[in-house]
Amino acid sequence: MSEQQQTGDNTSADTSAAPAGTGSGPAGGDGSTTAAAGPQPEPIRFFGTTWVERDRGYGLRRAGVAAGALAAAVVGAFALRLGYQGLAIAEVGGFLNALVIVMFAVCSAIAFRKTWEGFTRRPTGAATPDALRSLNTIGFIGVLLAWFFRTLKEAPGEKLHREEYETARVQYDKRRRSRTGNPATRAANRGGQRKQKRKRP
Repeated sequence: MSEQQQTGDNTSADTSAAPAGTGSGPAGGDGSTTAAAGPQPEPIRFFGTTWVERDRGYGLRRAGVAAGALAAAVVGAFALRLGYQGLAIAEVGGFLNALVIVMFAVCSAIAFRKTWEGFTRRPTGAATPDALRSLNTIGFIGVLLAWFFRTLKEAPGEKLHREEYETARVQYDKRRRSRTGNPATRAANRGGQRKQKRKRP
């Protein structure tokens, strides 16, 4: 009686564990847990991976990001104007007022240029986002304007991501073809090798 119970328990444990192992495998079940083969597109902020096929509300996202960036830039400019008026009321001096204006103008121009360049190529050296964080904070209006103007054409960074994704796909296809080869060619080569073996004395 005890042997039958142990056998039944082992059988139930094996059957309950089998589906979990099958589903967790790379090709298990109905394929819902199977990862897509090859390189995957890199998501873009506010757009995700909709830039690949330009679907799933891609146009609405572009319109929303453009409107939000422009509105934020206008609000930021209004806030800077209030700050400048506060300096004028405090009568800190014309030199300090001019220095503040020049500082925000220069930082905004540099931030606009660096942000715009980041949409088309990867930052290198001292142009990394961490290194430019202070500059972008002061020149935030330039960053917002760069996002606004770029969104009128495409998702910011879409051109760079598309080039990298297509290059990765081409390289992946070449590696896959080199590994698999042509089945007809392999069969012909095997047949030739067999004939050579038969001809040998």
